[in-house]
Amino acid sequence: METMELHDKLIDIQQKLKAPKNQFNKFGNYYYRNCEDILEAVKPLLKDHGLTLLLGDSVVEVGNRVYIKSTASLGDGTKQIEVYGWARESEAKKGMDDSQITGSTSSYARKYALNGLFLIDDTKDSDSQDNRPRLDEPKATSNKPTPRSVGESASDKQKQLIKTLLERKGVAKEDMTGVLEVDYGIIPGSQMTKDDAKNIIKDLMETK
Repeated sequence: METMELHDKLIDIQQKLKAPKNQFNKFGNYYYRNCEDILEAVKPLLKDHGLTLLLGDSVVEVGNRVYIKSTASLGDGTKQIEVYGWARESEAKKGMDDSQITGSTSSYARKYALNGLFLIDDTKDSDSQDNRPRLDEPKATSNKPTPRSVGESASDKQKQLIKTLLERKGVAKEDMTGVLEVDYGIIPGSQMTKDDAKNIIKDLMETK
């Protein structure tokens, strides 16, 4: 039997993985899955393919905002595939100390790293409203309105200015995509419109 490459094993896992929603939110009256649910579902598939899955976090500070950048690494001993998930720490969360806030944010970011790695799309579950804010998890985005997905594309000049402003705030080049996604809803690979860019530039220039 021909040995499968790492990406072929990942494709097989993506097709077979079933991660049930074992958690229930009484306030919103809907079921959802958390990071632990995904891990429990994927462990048997990882064993079948002889793969390891590692999760790690790093803290990225931008101005006075703190982000948790989680990395999900799938490896076979020689090669690995990495996917990132982002979440921003809230300044305060009722009933939680600082360590609990960081832990909750980490769990949220790790879940979305796993979602990206294994192609789990919670936003399509409209009947369960799994994409609504939860009591036990911090919001991944700010209260800014989601940028429009239609319209004339942002100019190269606008994109360069955004990059420059982010650099001035201490954002590393490799982290810019994550910050734009978390704070402004610019999904990687999607189109940034001129209006989106205008709003982002205005916010970055006003934020100290």
